[in-house]
Amino acid sequence: MPPSPPPSRPHPESLAIGALLTVLVALGQISISLYVPSMPSLVAEMGTSAERVSLTLSYFLAGFAMAQLVYGPLSDRFGRRPVLLGGIVLYLAASLACALAGTIEALIVARVVQGMGACAGPVLGRAIVRDVYGRERAAQVLAYIGLAFAISPAVTPIVGGYLQVWLGWRANFYLLTALAALVFWAVWLMLGETNRRPDPGALRPSGMASNYVKMLRTPEYVGYMLSLTFVFAGLMTYVAVAPFVFIDTIGLTPDIFGLVNVFNVVGFIIGTVAAGRLTPGVGLARMVGAGIVLCLLGGAAMAGTALAGHVSVVAIVMPLTVFTAGMGMVFPNAMAGAMGPFPRAAGAASALLGFFQMGVAAAVSALAGWLPHATHLSMGLIITGAVAVALVGFSVLVGWRRLAS
Repeated sequence: MPPSPPPSRPHPESLAIGALLTVLVALGQISISLYVPSMPSLVAEMGTSAERVSLTLSYFLAGFAMAQLVYGPLSDRFGRRPVLLGGIVLYLAASLACALAGTIEALIVARVVQGMGACAGPVLGRAIVRDVYGRERAAQVLAYIGLAFAISPAVTPIVGGYLQVWLGWRANFYLLTALAALVFWAVWLMLGETNRRPDPGALRPSGMASNYVKMLRTPEYVGYMLSLTFVFAGLMTYVAVAPFVFIDTIGLTPDIFGLVNVFNVVGFIIGTVAAGRLTPGVGLARMVGAGIVLCLLGGAAMAGTALAGHVSVVAIVMPLTVFTAGMGMVFPNAMAGAMGPFPRAAGAASALLGFFQMGVAAAVSALAGWLPHATHLSMGLIITGAVAVALVGFSVLVGWRRLAS
């Protein structure tokens, strides 16, 4: 049995709670990026194909998407803390099942469940930020959390690459199991309840449907949701395809591939710093619009280098740095912009946002996994197409008039 929590927990706005929320928001990203360097080796070790290995990513995202529709309303009704603890327990058990999987089919199933548990962290972490800070400050806080969050895709592929070289792919999932245990204890001991006004009707089917319909009828919500969703789909396209291009085509080893990802994080850090400093004066809409344009330029440049026949680390990393800079501007502002109109249903708003974000990413990454990996052309074209959808959706639903306001 866990020990009784201490009589006084850290203040919700303390640095300790900020660090914990960062880990929670990053839990899904950590679960993806840690094992990415192992994906090509799984083809031989599991006696399967690259397309089926890619499904371990797509199905993780699908499980992540489906569970979000449950976590949001549950947390609006019963509070963030108990629902978060339950999700972490599910994540821990699934991570251990991944480590013990003997076939690619077993790994795919375990990854679905792992995604269902992992999504408790981002959904409830974002809702907790909205509970504590309010709409405008939430954008700033999410931007700075995003800055720390940027460390995840920089560090975890390096760790995953070395674990793959030294101990094999199972070590990555054992590490995720240990992380889940650590996060559970931290939440139990440190994090109090932040939902001070539980909604008794949050779990009523009619109430849930009413909330979701209301959100989907709000143009501002849908515009920001499309911005976040399709930019993220571009990122997941890179995650699904890049290991095979870098390792199988270009010839990098898993540990060096992990190191290469450090350069991609530079752009994301620049974008999140810009979001944190400029959003109060510039506004959410302008920052999202500028970020989408940068993402589009990065995707187009990546496709262009492939069409020109330049298949190299630089030809992929440089455009992706531009893309991730834009992504760092889009993510915190689009999240805050979407959830802002729904303070009493922050959990449901976050859940619906995440459902579309992960569901679309699952479909797009699955498509990317089945396309040729000999060059980065398919990756660049899909990223460009996804961001173009984000730009059109944002322009129509949020409106360029909002940018001028």
